[in-house]
Amino acid sequence: MLVKVEVYYDGEFWCARGIGASVFTQGRTYEKMLANLREAASLHFEEEIESGEPLDLLLLSEVKVNSAA
Repeated sequence: MLVKVEVYYDGEFWCARGIGASVFTQGRTYEKMLANLREAASLHFEEEIESGEPLDLLLLSEVKVNSAA
């Protein structure tokens, strides 16, 4: 199972929101957000994981690219 997650920084926390899945978490650091995301997704998809389906996370984030002047 592949879970797509939007990742963004809101100015205070790193946030992760599932796309098509009811998963949301945050952390003060990127690493903490990742740990929280793994836990939240594992709990949300607990039945699927217990039935042997692997859980993969695809992180999508917005990147601002300045145009060359």
